Amino acid sequence: MNDMLLAVVIASGILLTGTDNAAFAQELTPATAAASVSGTKGAMPTASAKHSAEVQSPAFAKKTSSPGTPTRYRPNPLSKRAQLHYDLIWGVDSLKIKYAESGEIIRFSYRVLDLEKAKPLNDKKNEPSLIDLKAGVKLVVPSLEKVGKLRQSSAPEAGKMYWMAFSNKGRLVKPGDRVNVVIGKFQANGLVVE
Repeated sequence: MNDMLLAVVIASGILLTGTDNAAFAQELTPATAAASVSGTKGAMPTASAKHSAEVQSPAFAKKTSSPGTPTRYRPNPLSKRAQLHYDLIWGVDSLKIKYAESGEIIRFSYRVLDLEKAKPLNDKKNEPSLIDLKAGVKLVVPSLEKVGKLRQSSAPEAGKMYWMAFSNKGRLVKPGDRVNVVIGKFQANGLVVE
């Protein structure tokens, strides 16, 4: 019965010890647990034993992930300075590159803020290209027989999203790659493919 009580007390973290006249409780540390299991009842830990027990205690241990644990990839968004540049100079924001159609298409999208500044992005004369330096490729917007170029080229409207699709034949550009989009004089560098 005493062994069972001792196991319950050790599991709860408190060791009850006492004499015939008094009972008191003390905090259970690894040092006192070892002493109580070995048969020395009521052994009081020294200050150094208490301190070392606190340092080694799981409550104070820092949780670190093991090197083999997978982490979810999150692309780095554009810096505030880059966002401000595209907003003030080109009148666009929310620049995004997406891996679409099982990787056969890379989709570039943006939102127009200023109509005049954003006109070059929708100009049919400016041929857009997507450059991936890591893969060593330059993608272009394909032209289909009945549809034409896979891009929007109408007059821009403020607050609307616009897109263009680049052909990724052979799937050379992959998610996580950093790419540059060039449309005439407009250039967006270091966009991460999502």
